[in-house]
Amino acid sequence: MIQEKARYYSKEKTISSILNIPESEKKLLPRGWQILGEIIIVTLNENLGHRKKEVGEALLSLYPRCKTVLLDRGIRGPMREPDREIIAGNRTETIHKENGCFFKLDAMRVMFSQGNLAEKKRMSKLGKNETVVDMFAGIGYFSIPMAVHSKPKKIISIEINPVSFVYLKENITLNKAGNIIEPIAGDCAKVTPCGIADRVIMGYLDGHEYLSQGISALLPGGILHYHEAVPEAIEQRPVERTLEASREAGRSAQIIGMHRIKKYAPGVWHVVVDVRVD
Repeated sequence: MIQEKARYYSKEKTISSILNIPESEKKLLPRGWQILGEIIIVTLNENLGHRKKEVGEALLSLYPRCKTVLLDRGIRGPMREPDREIIAGNRTETIHKENGCFFKLDAMRVMFSQGNLAEKKRMSKLGKNETVVDMFAGIGYFSIPMAVHSKPKKIISIEINPVSFVYLKENITLNKAGNIIEPIAGDCAKVTPCGIADRVIMGYLDGHEYLSQGISALLPGGILHYHEAVPEAIEQRPVERTLEASREAGRSAQIIGMHRIKKYAPGVWHVVVDVRVD
């Protein structure tokens, strides 16, 4: 079964009525959860850890079409893998539909954020007839919508995580984008091509060390979309980093846009900077 779009559902009162637990614990119940395909992903207050199985079963009773509930604890490791636990059901692979695109994924093994949907929609309107390099492609978060909706001449999608790369290839097939997307497995520091791209996407939030590769991939006049998690107190840091990296590469650059995508942590924002590099 395919779920149209990830969203945070709220049925706190219904969960509360299902669970036979003390009122003091009912006040700690989650107010929302994410649904990807047939998978429910929920975060629990640490004081409800002993109730996780009960909460999982309650959620499945609310959504009979869903098969599994995962407890989310955040992300871990340099490849930003999810830290999750099955608390109800057993199937963790699903197909999620978003913005007219299909994404097959294992929610225990790869991330899928619905918080940057607006940015993915924005990118899906760019790149027509262009050559695009997606340096941190994941399972195709940006590459797939762009291929489906804006029809670039070519997208080179690079991914280092072997699990994500498997799903990237499956999603290329699932969305009939094989004539546009060329998947490359490897470290973008080593495999990013030089001087071929009209547009480069750097969607990894800790990717400033790869700015030189992103800039080198661009043709003169090309556009770089650089993402970063940045504290509010130094919100101009990604602008400064892109301009400095351009200077170090002996190229001039112009900031053509910058906006916040979502709150990343208290006092920290996920932002994207759009830069034209000559």
